[in-house]
Amino acid sequence: MFGNGEQVSYERAFEQVIGDSPAVASVLEQINRVAPTNASVLIEGETGTGKELIARAVHNLSSRRGHLFVTLNCAAIPLDLLESELFGHEKGAFTGAIAQKIGRFEVADKGTLFLDEVGDMPPALQPKLLRVLQEREFERLGSTRTHRVDVRLVAATNRNLLEMMERGEFREDLYYRLNVFPVLLPPLRERREDIPPLVQHFVKVLGRRMDRQIEHIPQETMSALSAYEWPGNIRELQNLIERAVILSKDGVLRNPLRPMWKKCASRPPTTLKGAERELILRTLEAVGWVIGGAAGAAAKLGVKRTTLINKMQKLGIFRPRLQSRQDVMLPTAPKLSSAPNV
Repeated sequence: MFGNGEQVSYERAFEQVIGDSPAVASVLEQINRVAPTNASVLIEGETGTGKELIARAVHNLSSRRGHLFVTLNCAAIPLDLLESELFGHEKGAFTGAIAQKIGRFEVADKGTLFLDEVGDMPPALQPKLLRVLQEREFERLGSTRTHRVDVRLVAATNRNLLEMMERGEFREDLYYRLNVFPVLLPPLRERREDIPPLVQHFVKVLGRRMDRQIEHIPQETMSALSAYEWPGNIRELQNLIERAVILSKDGVLRNPLRPMWKKCASRPPTTLKGAERELILRTLEAVGWVIGGAAGAAAKLGVKRTTLINKMQKLGIFRPRLQSRQDVMLPTAPKLSSAPNV
């Protein structure tokens, strides 16, 4: 299917996609089919499953690979600035607009624009995104001049856009315009056979980066990593391997999960409520007790921030208090609404 030069491009496009499981093979086959077209791609999956990596593969295997691959995380930009980030603005368009700004759509002209966490786009901005996708034109904020662009859009989300559409939180016409070619990325717990090669990959890359030689991964460590549920998916695995490499001695990779497993052992999930509590606790620990935001526990669990807070209150889950003077003065757990990083 590929000539010699094309084969090199194909291998480079997928060089960071680690794994030989049927789930990964299916995803790569889909990307291989859709990449040469100009169709919009919607990548769905839990946080940390590698959505941007797949989006880059789409770009690198397309005829647009000689142009820019531009990214924008819709959840990381304040809502009042997101429109400017997408479409740009003219000087004086709003308070603080001291100079003209080029938006991501203009920057990505002839290339690919990757919109991560597109489900977090506010409803008021969704019609403008739909227009540029359909008409390939837009105006900068504060301008009446129409700009035309040729951009291939790849979007990603960890939210259920169909459910959001039914609740009136996401436009139906925009959903179908984005969902021309859907790609679902499996969570790491559904492709456990890929965990050993991922561990070896991260050990090699991170060991080289930190100038640490890891020569041996004990079977006990690999078995523990393979059995863990990984609520944070590949991103959580990478972060824990980085910790393990830092703490390694004599070229041996220690099990970074041991402290977490000891904590979990004191919380037996003997009931449905207990299992739910266990899942929430593990997820909160994995993300450092951050509840909101794109990388927070609510997003990983696929629920609203307020829903998770209510569940935590009902299950008696509170963020561990820091050892400070204030903690000494407050013998009871702090209210969730005042907890940091929420």
